[in-house]
Amino acid sequence: MKIGERDFRSIWTEGDDVRVIDQTKLPHALEIVSLPGLDEAARAIADMWVRGAPLIGATAAYGMALALRRDASDASLANAYETLHATRPTAINLRWALDRVRHAVGKLPRQARAEAAWRLAAEICDEDVATNRQIGENGLALIETIARAKKPGEPVNVLTHCNAGWLATVDWGTATAPIYLAHDRGIAVHVYVDETRPRNQGAGLTAFELGNHGVPHTLVVDNAGGHLMQHGLVDLCIVGTDRTTAEGDVCNKIGTYLKALAAADNGVPFYAALPASTVDWTVRDGVAEIPIEQRGGEEVSHVLGMNDHGVVERVRISPETTPVANYAFDVTPARLVTGLITERGVCDASAIGLAGLFPELARRRA
Repeated sequence: MKIGERDFRSIWTEGDDVRVIDQTKLPHALEIVSLPGLDEAARAIADMWVRGAPLIGATAAYGMALALRRDASDASLANAYETLHATRPTAINLRWALDRVRHAVGKLPRQARAEAAWRLAAEICDEDVATNRQIGENGLALIETIARAKKPGEPVNVLTHCNAGWLATVDWGTATAPIYLAHDRGIAVHVYVDETRPRNQGAGLTAFELGNHGVPHTLVVDNAGGHLMQHGLVDLCIVGTDRTTAEGDVCNKIGTYLKALAAADNGVPFYAALPASTVDWTVRDGVAEIPIEQRGGEEVSHVLGMNDHGVVERVRISPETTPVANYAFDVTPARLVTGLITERGVCDASAIGLAGLFPELARRRA
């Protein structure tokens, strides 16, 4: 996708160098950083220079390759796996990518491991781009159906939560891919962008993306979604997901569950967009079984922004002695999810729906 006049992926290579956009600096500064080794790749994930389940997985794959370039021993492979796996406990794509690299190179001769891991990381990135484009095509049909019922020129209003755009994947995004395709094909579409406290990924990332692509959008506070739906201002909700259970429960950024409740109460379709790699076929009950990451309290007690003098600064918004809890994700039960938009089509948020699209993966779970 574009930033200004330049096409970007969220992670790419230049020669032997792995590069990413430091998303903690957006939207105020575009800072590209290099990841020379395992420690830097792990830090990029843990400190959220990169975020979003698919991008975390891609970065982890390159992290494994970087580690094996320095030391291709069994001990190094195991250490790289554990170091990267410990960075973010909720997003299933992290483990999926690590398992894929470990299984691919574990039985190879040591001298062949680094190059094989590097090729596989690049393959994972290219697959993600193609997958997200197909998610976009499948989700586009939902927007087209709503658009046909609108008056000429009246936009389809989509509500998003957090950032499930190209910055959360390698390109296109999951939840945003149908929006970008609709806009590019001349369909009038408008996006209500949740600010997404505490890290404000909606305000800082989704709005940044949509603005660069020319998609009409409006930033709203997290608690505005219910009001907008009550007044008929939202046609559908599309969110991403960091882990989806085999039964169709969706684990996404904290606050997603509340949007789904409001959508159900107001008859607004609520979809989650995801690649198959985000389905955890070992989990049935998302509320009971998915570990919810708790991050540092300073993300809640402080905010980062640009002041009126153009200086980016961090300020405290709560009393210094106030205890803070920072739950990063919540789980939306399948009963509140209208459907799942995947690379193979749109299905019910259920075991039967997912098995219908991905029978070979569902069989492994059984």
